[in-house]
Amino acid sequence: MRYFSGCYHGRARWLVVLLACCLLYLSCCGVVLAAPSAEKEKKPDPVQVAIIAPASVKKLLEKYITLPAKPFVDDIGQAAYARKIRQESIELLATEGYFTPEVTFGEEKGNSKIYELRITPGPRTRVATVSIEFQGELATDEPEHRARVEQLRAEWPLKPGKVFRSARWEDAKSALLTSVADRDYATARIVDSQAKVDPDSAQAALTITLDSGPAFRYGELQITGLSRYQPDVIQNSVPFRPGDPYRREQLLAFQAALQNSQLFNAAAVSVKPDVGQHEAVPVIVTITEAQSRHIGAGLGFSSNNGARGEINYRDYNFLGRTWNLSSLLRLEQKRQTFLARVDTLPDARRYQYSFGARVEMTDIKNLKTFNQRVDFSRMRTTAHSFWQAGINWQREEREPSGAPNTVNETLALDFWYRYHDINDPVNVRSGFVSEVRLGGGYRYALSDQDFLRSYARHQHWFPVGKRDTLYFRAEAGYTLAPSRLGIPQEYLFRAGGIQSIRGYDFLSLGVREGDAVVGGRVLATGTAEYVHWLTNDWGAAVFADAGDATDRLKKFDLALGYGVGARWRSPAGPFALDLARRHDTGTLRLHFSIAVAF
Repeated sequence: MRYFSGCYHGRARWLVVLLACCLLYLSCCGVVLAAPSAEKEKKPDPVQVAIIAPASVKKLLEKYITLPAKPFVDDIGQAAYARKIRQESIELLATEGYFTPEVTFGEEKGNSKIYELRITPGPRTRVATVSIEFQGELATDEPEHRARVEQLRAEWPLKPGKVFRSARWEDAKSALLTSVADRDYATARIVDSQAKVDPDSAQAALTITLDSGPAFRYGELQITGLSRYQPDVIQNSVPFRPGDPYRREQLLAFQAALQNSQLFNAAAVSVKPDVGQHEAVPVIVTITEAQSRHIGAGLGFSSNNGARGEINYRDYNFLGRTWNLSSLLRLEQKRQTFLARVDTLPDARRYQYSFGARVEMTDIKNLKTFNQRVDFSRMRTTAHSFWQAGINWQREEREPSGAPNTVNETLALDFWYRYHDINDPVNVRSGFVSEVRLGGGYRYALSDQDFLRSYARHQHWFPVGKRDTLYFRAEAGYTLAPSRLGIPQEYLFRAGGIQSIRGYDFLSLGVREGDAVVGGRVLATGTAEYVHWLTNDWGAAVFADAGDATDRLKKFDLALGYGVGARWRSPAGPFALDLARRHDTGTLRLHFSIAVAF
């Protein structure tokens, strides 16, 4: 053990001696060893360049030209940069129609640390002549072809006298090609295009030749990706028939309908650009099927019904027939609901059938109800409208506090029509939504009371300025019947709360029956609201709501609520938080919702 220890220390002494000799040698040779400096090397100040140019081009130059990264080492470096910046400026100005600019670069007078880029853009080039020629089937001497050619030439944006810009020239050509290719001529192409610029006269002569190719017509569908479903689930969504003329917008609408379907995760629709098959071009549909069964759960809170928890289950291939089975269990503080529904897929004319059952309990304004309902209906949905006609049977047990309990039964026919034309289904800024509902029952057809219920609602959004919105809502309803007795609450009216009259509690306006508020036969409410958007996502609102729900027109007593609110375009949808004042009592009430208003 001592031997190894002595050997180790001996070797260490030799290493120390060797290291000392090396240091002595380096010092004799003039080599200095120093620790790294803590101070960072100071970077040179950037070169200051003042751009002297008219305001029409100065912002463009400031945005895109390349400034020198460091001071010039000598005159050669300065001259090289002067050549580079001159070429950049000439090319940049040419994109805006300036083809004869004067560009100089040099030191500012009296200051060698600042350089001047002085630019005189010269006259701006304008379009002198335009020649648009066509080849292919569109060039034939047919009346409809001549009319379309004339329309395309009339819609050309770069007319004589317009300022010539490279971006406008490219955009105009692209728009012309798209206009031809999107309708009939799927293989249209530009075979020649020239923009001859005369710098001396500052004029441009434009020529473009477009070959339309032959007109295309739809052939049969070629579907790939189906395994679980039959082809008719896709064929029912087709907005065209074999032999119809090709329209790109129809293909996009067809693709969107498949993508929005719960049956598919992805869908792509296209045609083969094969000139040899133009009379019956195959339509290629490629889809990826989604899982047919889904289960979900959620939590929430509403100022109308309080805390909420729910669980839902969906089967989009119920009984192997591509029927949609949906079921929901929702528990709220004021309402508990269980429902199940089976919907068929829309057929080729967009009609579908629905069968459902629902059990619901409510406890709102001292009125407890227990409702059981079974219904069957036929529906049709289009891009702008929804139509439904059906029949339902329901039994309702009513327990108004301080009044006798009753049981109401009815077999009712229902009709519902809605039409909308809006700019955005989630964040609406312009457009309108209108709906009409009509339903009724007959005493000699499983109903306790004769009644006919009518209801109408209209909502309108008006854009104001760049971002603001003015919103109006009006609704009215009337149930024609000898009395409200024997009629389920669904066919009567109450008001108050979100989407009704803010400042009042949910469904607190109606008919007093004991200590409870029950539905009456008359309804009329309205809203005026202005939203000022502070940013793209946040806004502030002022509003006023008015109306009432009662049993007779003579007892109609206008209730008024008004206030201010905040708006947020959240990822889940538009969120509204409102502080409303009830006019007659001065009571303040907070309302909030997250939902589209129709």
